[in-house]
This record gives sequence, structure tokens and C-alpha cells, in this order.
Amino acid sequence: MLRQDWSKHPCPIARSLDVVGDPWVLLVLREALFGATRFEQFRERLQVADNVLTRRLGQMVDAGLLRRSPYRGKQRTHEEYVITDAAADLLPVLDALARWGEQHTQAPERHVEMFFVHRSAGHRSTEMTVCTTCGERLTFEDRAYQRQWAGTAERRS
Repeated sequence: MLRQDWSKHPCPIARSLDVVGDPWVLLVLREALFGATRFEQFRERLQVADNVLTRRLGQMVDAGLLRRSPYRGKQRTHEEYVITDAAADLLPVLDALARWGEQHTQAPERHVEMFFVHRSAGHRSTEMTVCTTCGERLTFEDRAYQRQWAGTAERRS
């Protein structure tokens, strides 16, 4: 089914969905917020086909969610994908989806939780905007998710 273009719709929800309504976009964004910057990192973490990932990364760059930044590899220059302020502003949306999923969807039998970490203090927090241990306001730069199912704790770098 072809998707409608909602980019010029008067409703801001429709315009937002035009940019982030594809599930792959939100999953790529999740990994970028966890610190993935390189194509190989996204591909490995998401187990996604190269053509799908290439298309989504390009769309996200065009939409202003990511920007390309060159880096020198062993033999040639490659590009990293760096989150923009627009992508960082979507963090509360991902937080809300995570909370909703915890409350309203069935977890796997061996479920382990995902929680927030106050990075500079090293505290675990149950809230996304204020550290429930020390009361300090949590900014995008000073908080991260910790995903126990991903092996070791991952923090957005």
C-alpha cells in the first residue's frame, strides 16, 4: 500500500508522522540515541537489510533528524550519522513508547527491563526528566537508557 504524503497537512500530528511514522525510523533513532553512528553498527544492532537501512538513513538525513559527518576509515573516507537537535527532541516520544510498551504489551517470558540512568551521577532513575535519586533535572546529554537484554549496559555516548 502506498503511503500518503502528509508533509503539507494542517495537522501537526500528520506532519510529524510523515517524518517519523515508519517504524524503522524510530528504531534507527533509538540506536542513534544509544550511540550508534556508523552504518555497520545500525545494521548489526537492528538486523536490517542494507537497502532498507540505506533508504531510511537517507530519509532521516533529508528530514533533518541525522546529519552526515565524514570520518577516515582504514582505506577510505566513510560517513557517520550524527543526531541533530530535531532528533534529540524526539527522545520524549521514544520514552513514551517505551513506557507504553512496558505497560500495555506482553513482554517475552525472560523479560528484563530498560531504565533511565543519570549519567553524570551514575544513578538509576524511574523518571525520564528528573533523577528520582537526587532530584536533578535530566537533560538529553545527561541521561541514557540502560538495556539489560543487550548484554552489558549501553549508554548513549
